[in-house]
Amino acid sequence: MTDPATAAWAATDPAYRRSEVSAVIGHGPPTWERATRELLRWGVKTASGFSVGTEAPVEPGQRVTIKATVLGVRIVEPVEVVEVVTTSNRVGFSYRTLPGHPVDGEEAFILHRRDNEIRLTVRSLTRRAPQQPWRALFPLLLLAQRVARRRYLRALR
Repeated sequence: MTDPATAAWAATDPAYRRSEVSAVIGHGPPTWERATRELLRWGVKTASGFSVGTEAPVEPGQRVTIKATVLGVRIVEPVEVVEVVTTSNRVGFSYRTLPGHPVDGEEAFILHRRDNEIRLTVRSLTRRAPQQPWRALFPLLLLAQRVARRRYLRALR
């Protein structure tokens, strides 16, 4: 749904809240090499304060538990990698949430370069999870997502 392989993100299911944010993270081949290596090893998540239940590179079908601590509460986020993209100018992956995740949806992290500029784009589709207490906490989770997105955009600099 978040389609990390494409530069122009097509229309999506209106049942989900859609977000796409992007920032320049650096310039030049050394930055590209470092950032792509980190991204494909979950670095965008770990550098943003999350722990990831694997040290293996992302790969389609991989199921991973991501954890975050917010105000002393440990939040468990089970996900499954949907797609991995590796081309000479675009590297990224997307994952979908699994039952037990605080929200229902998909998220993608995409590095792309044009000329010497390297950008990170984060795409997400989110809706309420079916289970409580997350369903009732959805407005707070949307706020937490905004904070996380800002961290993601700084993570690979």
